[in-house]
Amino acid sequence: MPFQPAVYIVTNKPNGTPYIGVTSNLMQRIHQHREGIVPGFTRKYLLKRLVYFEQFGTMELAIAREKQLKNWHRPWKINLIEAANPQWRDMAEDLGFAPLR
Repeated sequence: MPFQPAVYIVTNKPNGTPYIGVTSNLMQRIHQHREGIVPGFTRKYLLKRLVYFEQFGTMELAIAREKQLKNWHRPWKINLIEAANPQWRDMAEDLGFAPLR
């Protein structure tokens, strides 16, 4: 898989619990969330729906953006998601993943 620094937000439903993460391989990370491979918060709360992502040229920029977004208030995060994805649809389908069950 190619090096692809990205910040992403996954959730379980529209207006659900948003989880902000950073990765160097977005496709692999989406797969991990969908399959519940990695134990932790996202697996516990079934956060599998990719509702937002931003790609970067370097991991340093992606990490800086992740830290910025994690410090935002919930309404700001919701506004960010809804500006790019007003229906809260699973953007992973646009990247070739099958619809969630």
